[in-house]
Amino acid sequence: MKVLVAEKIGESGIDLLRGAGLEVELGTGWDRAELERRIPDFDGILIRSSTQVDANLLAKADRLRVVGRAGVGVDNVDVEAATRRGVVVANAPQSNVITAAEHTMALLLALARNVPQAHASLTGGAWDRSKFTGVELNEKTLGIVGFGRIGQLVAHRARGFGMRVIAFDVYLAEERFAELGVERAATPDDIYAVADFVTVHLPKNKETEGWLNAAAFAKMKDGVRILNVARGPLVVDEDLQAALDSGKVAGAALDVFRTEPVTEHPLFGYPNVIVTPHLGASTAEATDRAGYQAAEQVVAALTGGAVTSAVNLPAIAADDLEAIGPFLQLAVMLGTIVAELAPGTSIDGLDVEYLGRIAERDTRLLTIQIVKGLLTGHTEEDVHDVNAITLAHERGIAIAERSSPKAHDFTDLVRVQLRSGAETTRVVGTALGRRNRPHLLEAWGSRFNLQLEGSLAVFRYQDRPGMLGRVGTALGDAGVNVVSAAVGRRPGGAGGSDGEAVMIVTTDSPVPDEGLDRLLDGAEFSAARAVTL
Repeated sequence: MKVLVAEKIGESGIDLLRGAGLEVELGTGWDRAELERRIPDFDGILIRSSTQVDANLLAKADRLRVVGRAGVGVDNVDVEAATRRGVVVANAPQSNVITAAEHTMALLLALARNVPQAHASLTGGAWDRSKFTGVELNEKTLGIVGFGRIGQLVAHRARGFGMRVIAFDVYLAEERFAELGVERAATPDDIYAVADFVTVHLPKNKETEGWLNAAAFAKMKDGVRILNVARGPLVVDEDLQAALDSGKVAGAALDVFRTEPVTEHPLFGYPNVIVTPHLGASTAEATDRAGYQAAEQVVAALTGGAVTSAVNLPAIAADDLEAIGPFLQLAVMLGTIVAELAPGTSIDGLDVEYLGRIAERDTRLLTIQIVKGLLTGHTEEDVHDVNAITLAHERGIAIAERSSPKAHDFTDLVRVQLRSGAETTRVVGTALGRRNRPHLLEAWGSRFNLQLEGSLAVFRYQDRPGMLGRVGTALGDAGVNVVSAAVGRRPGGAGGSDGEAVMIVTTDSPVPDEGLDRLLDGAEFSAARAVTL
């Protein structure tokens, strides 16, 4: 498999790709025309921020399976188009968090003590100590809007300077604030009312663009100082300029801007404004880390490993991934089986339930496997981990997922129920033994315990003696050898011979239609399905 490194990354990342047995080509000097001409040759591409992986480029990338972005954002990747084509898009979300947090602290200190201005004054020939008197951080209040990884690292460091920290983030558990010794603000206004310094660490989207505007500044304390080391569009430049002119804002430190690169800006001439050219991620360590982490994701995607930072796949924590790993194969099998056992009229909804210890884990990847098993072979598009959920939603299949820590009879259970109009089809399974073999425990309303193999057949029939032999004879006549069998009686049929039962047999080769048809010709068999897993 071939990987194109389209932009410069650290040698550690390139070494990792080659060490995994991938053929690496460096295309750092290619123009757009060369990239479009050569992209069909590659299974993976590794980029930073300059290369645009848009829908047009993806349409030419017939072999492409993964885009690795050596950085945090994926603004230069058409993620929707990649998802539609089954291409994994992965970034390096942890690569620059320390660097960005440290740069925030550098600007915080510089803003408090007027370091750049004093440096420029002294190197310009003036010794003017009184002009650059600053303020202490000790016992000042730092307000953090957006309390993700970077915001939390900033809080940890700011508390080391004796600062009181108050933060706002609606997508974070309340316990996490307490763990970090940070006050939780119910609204941004609670921060604005008390903060001496306000730093924003939000993503850029339609909800956050222009977050710090005239209305926000009006709610802040007089003399507040503003920091933005996140995204330029989070701040309305004109409103910040007006707040600086009025004295409402005593100073600002900006590392990012609405359009970049930029060398002329209305705030660049302000004596109380500190600016840097988007240096938040610019350290040798972060650059090397970003390339290495992105390369890790490319290797994982191309060699069957776990892609942990895909933006169009759920990112699963390592301990959760280890816990759910034994159930991945089972999940695909259950999706395949329930699709074959359903009445075949329509698929309106899919209900998935996880019971037992597994319910306490992040099970999103398992649900994807179930959907993949359900749809594979039934859609025009190839079904991948990346596009399975999208394809299901496009087809109007509602997916519901539930979890319960209690499971009867088994440590872990996975229940899958398919809704087809007024009818429902349910299968239940688990993984057993030291090798976590997938076992089917329920199908067509009957219970049993059968280890799943590559091929199987399911029969519904009148519960009377000799039926197992009839199935074995019919399949033997069709040239199919039965490996194992299990019978489950439907409720109400356990005490007599006229009840209905379900039989499942695993075989060493796929069951042909003629084997099923021969049995269905008799009145005793009401349904039969062959499933290839």
